[in-house]
Amino acid sequence: MRNRTVAAVAVAAALIGLGTALPASAAPAHEVARSGLDCTTWIHNNDPLTGGVDCTNNTNAPVTFHADIVCGWAPDVQGNSVTAQPGQTEESSGHCAIYSTGIGHIGWTVE
Repeated sequence: MRNRTVAAVAVAAALIGLGTALPASAAPAHEVARSGLDCTTWIHNNDPLTGGVDCTNNTNAPVTFHADIVCGWAPDVQGNSVTAQPGQTEESSGHCAIYSTGIGHIGWTVE
């Protein structure tokens, strides 16, 4: 009985330790001139499992991109593909599964 109690306490301590090691949330980030895009990432104020990227196209041609969202212990999410015309700003967003431990990072991919 004592061995089971010790094992249960050890497992609980390990799980608590894992919980504190996870990222709380991704901070908004701003990066300029990545493939001609000026992008800002964000996490929704009222829904911490929703995030995305707003990108302004600084080129003279249309650019198609999507958000890449890292969702903790849930599968990562790819946002909707959007095309920004020259000088315009477009948004790509996605939502992590309800069992996610939260958004750990948001990036974007030019298609």
